[in-house]
Amino acid sequence: MFVFVCARCAAELTVPLSQVSLPAHARQVYGNGVQLPVLMEAGTFAVDPDPWGGPWRMWDEIDPGEAEARGIYAPVHALSDGAPGASVIAPGDVRGTRLIPEKRGGACCGLDGADGPNMACLACDLPVAARLDDCSLWQAVRLGSDAVRRVLVDGAHAAPLSWSELTEKGENTPPFEPIAPWGERLGSNPNWSWSPRWEAAAGQALAHLLVAAEGQPVEVPGGLTADVFQRALDALLPAGPPTRRAVLAGPGRPSPDAGVDILLVPVHPRTGRTWTPAGPTASAYLVPLPLGVWLWLVPPQPYLPVPVSGRIPQDVLRDDPLPLLPDHPFQADRGTFRHTLVRLPAVRSPWMRTVLEKLAQERSVDLF
Repeated sequence: MFVFVCARCAAELTVPLSQVSLPAHARQVYGNGVQLPVLMEAGTFAVDPDPWGGPWRMWDEIDPGEAEARGIYAPVHALSDGAPGASVIAPGDVRGTRLIPEKRGGACCGLDGADGPNMACLACDLPVAARLDDCSLWQAVRLGSDAVRRVLVDGAHAAPLSWSELTEKGENTPPFEPIAPWGERLGSNPNWSWSPRWEAAAGQALAHLLVAAEGQPVEVPGGLTADVFQRALDALLPAGPPTRRAVLAGPGRPSPDAGVDILLVPVHPRTGRTWTPAGPTASAYLVPLPLGVWLWLVPPQPYLPVPVSGRIPQDVLRDDPLPLLPDHPFQADRGTFRHTLVRLPAVRSPWMRTVLEKLAQERSVDLF
């Protein structure tokens, strides 16, 4: 485990933390005036490899060679010149800091970090972090990579859980959840909607699916997987019979057929590594999905046909009362999709031009 300390005076700024992978929804801006929960689980941190926050430079101010050197392969509105490598933690895990009132930024209901670091070391007053808790933002603290140091406090690192252990735990992410407007207590007047986590995960995966399509129609499995991806794929890719097929693959699943071109696979929540197949599908394109989303999409094992003791399984939809479901088709998160797509080198391919042109059209808005 690690403790983060001030780079100037070495004062401790966090509780002991274990490293995990950065959530797919880390940069998501969701809805309008929505109250989102804390991004990171207590006792964990993740490193964001990309720059974040100001100063910003517009795309026409950046040389294409510099953009590619930074891993950006298609035009964006602006690029951050902030320091990369921030460590993202839960606000409750911070110690020994104070807020900087004049660095409130242009926030609406809370703090957004737009003016740079808004938290200072209590011991030496060095600006060390930015707290984010404004409406429509996941609540988090971003420790500046140039303002803090990571100190090992426990040399015995616990080994990450194996894939079989993770799937046995079965900690899936439901696709629907109640969303509370800012200032309202969750549960008082909930608006059931598609999960923001799912929308961000789908935005990330959709970018990979478009690259994996290589300009050809793609078919994904039916059911919820089709609800999440098929409408966008049909709108952005050429019409016609599917020539490429995507299937769910991963630990505990049967080996895919040799003719499968694309695999929807889970990402390890601690290491960030995608599950990789062996055998005839080893060369298939791997589309990453957060483990919790992947577990929900994988068909469950059939339940016993006889009564058993205990409660009804969590993922059984009850009909009394009727389950609350979203009133609109699924829409992937545009910001996460765009952030992922411009960082895939294949976006420079000639066959991607048609996709980018369709994304620029007004009728693509209802996909996101």
